[in-house]
Amino acid sequence: MQIIKDYKIIENQWMYLDDDAPVISGDICVSLARWQAEKEKLLTHNENLGVRLSSTDDVSVLANDLQYLALIELHVVDFADGRSFSQAYLLRNRYRYEGEIRSVGNYLADQAFYLARVGVNAFAPENLSQTHATLNDFTVFYQ
Repeated sequence: MQIIKDYKIIENQWMYLDDDAPVISGDICVSLARWQAEKEKLLTHNENLGVRLSSTDDVSVLANDLQYLALIELHVVDFADGRSFSQAYLLRNRYRYEGEIRSVGNYLADQAFYLARVGVNAFAPENLSQTHATLNDFTVFYQ
């Protein structure tokens, strides 16, 4: 599957693991609940780790763990729910997270530009080409 990262279309190297799936080799992403339950075991994984946050998850619970995480996925269930914007902003500005913040799920291509403004640097949209075009359409911030 392809994603957009830093305004380029690339191949996705990450595998999201359901909570009951075995840990596999490669770069893996798990739910916040699984991270909290299995953190010590997951830290022995020799490749990159990521955590997927739902819009109802509190970003602050990851504040002391961000140094272990190469990816934070923000799972958007409903495009009308703006909490992912706040999560991205907090990760970049309050917690100074420098890793990849990826938006996944049900968001509109038009929202990608605004997600990028608050710190999201990767996107896994349903319509890759439309989102890529939207990101490149805007060149000026009005606010």
